Amino acid sequence: MVNLFDSSAIHPAALELGRLFESAGFELSLVGGPVRDLFLGSQALDLDFTTNATPDETLRVARGWADAHWEIGRDFGTIGLRKGDAMIEVTTYRAEAYDPDSRKPTVAFGRRLEDDLYRRDFTINSMALRLPSLELVDPYGGISDLSSGVLKTPGLPQDSFSDDPLRMMRAARFAARLDIDPAHEVVLAMKEMAGRIEIISAERVRDELVKLINGKNPRRGVDLMVDTGLADRVLPEIPALKMEIDEHHRHKDVYQHSLTVLMQAADLETDAEGPVPGPDFTLRFAALMHDVGKPATRRVEKGGAVSFRHHDVVGAKQVKKRMRELRFDNETIRNVARLVELHMRFYGYGEAGWTDSAVRRYVRDAGDQLERLHRLTRSDVTTRNKRKAQRLEFAYDDLEHRIEELSAQEELDAIRPELDGREIMEILGIPPGPEVGEAYSHLLNLRLDEGALGHDAAVERLRAWWAERG
Repeated sequence: MVNLFDSSAIHPAALELGRLFESAGFELSLVGGPVRDLFLGSQALDLDFTTNATPDETLRVARGWADAHWEIGRDFGTIGLRKGDAMIEVTTYRAEAYDPDSRKPTVAFGRRLEDDLYRRDFTINSMALRLPSLELVDPYGGISDLSSGVLKTPGLPQDSFSDDPLRMMRAARFAARLDIDPAHEVVLAMKEMAGRIEIISAERVRDELVKLINGKNPRRGVDLMVDTGLADRVLPEIPALKMEIDEHHRHKDVYQHSLTVLMQAADLETDAEGPVPGPDFTLRFAALMHDVGKPATRRVEKGGAVSFRHHDVVGAKQVKKRMRELRFDNETIRNVARLVELHMRFYGYGEAGWTDSAVRRYVRDAGDQLERLHRLTRSDVTTRNKRKAQRLEFAYDDLEHRIEELSAQEELDAIRPELDGREIMEILGIPPGPEVGEAYSHLLNLRLDEGALGHDAAVERLRAWWAERG
């Protein structure tokens, strides 16, 4: 625990701003996550404050002190400020509620700090630190709940989730980030009201999902989403993995397997200096979604064996569709889908040795996702058969070693033919068009199959290919 009355634990900008508001005759309190994080031993750079000052009064107090300000949240009572490395939001005491058929909150300003805290999402975020006196205000038992590892709402959870249905996603996010359990009444309310999440914009849901997946224990958060029915509306591909297991148990529980892969992938992330600094959403989400194509491709073969042919390709398409609906950016969609599509490619290596050409193609197809693919493939091994697990680990060690050797020889991360499009047109005497692309593809295949040819040999092979075409 951190002694909240020790001013050294508080960001200097918070103390300065508190003195300014006090001098102007207004109240100011640090509130929400920054107060919670003080108890967890960390100091936030994003500082949230609440005050009895109006937005206009806040601007007058902060003018000349802040390095910059913005008013994008003014209609909701929020003024943004920047002071040095601190990003600050100052919000007038308020109460807000959602109309049942609207995605936008209606705002009413309040007069008392305790009333403002009551309308916040959870008790662990309903604590405030008055400034500059450092008086802790905790009317709803947030410290006790944080110490007990339980997530509660200041009032009835049904009222809280009705005011802002996104709070149900936040419950799952906090369960993952803080590794805590929602109270029984919170879980019941989430089950009753899961359908309300559909009035929330896809962008807001996406942002909470990213924070959940990047949390300390994302498995706990995903489990809560599935158990309460939130996932059926936000990420339906995940509860669909709870397929009926055949009576002979000839395939594993795909849902539990996917959660295990997610956690194992997170364990393989690197520090900030490594190739995959954690938390890495792309790797983690690909790990969670890598088998979503299995329900659609599940087949019971003769003899009772279960197969999932081409689930990697089908899954990649499903991932793209879901991430587009959640308004992810194109690059993240592309990277996650690529990892899902390639996650089975390695198993051909484990079953039979690959040629240098096949290794080159593996690297080329992975592109800038190779380091993530290494980690996804390794985390996908969840078998309890130690001998099989060791065999797969040895095979992947060997593949990575061969990639390193070939990369050192040929700079595999930038594979391209010795001749570019301009040179191809000059050598063959042809204008821009599809034939240039065909010639380039031919030279690229030669490069992958045979390694570096050298400029003169590439010219000779290009002319031979062109002559064979007539």
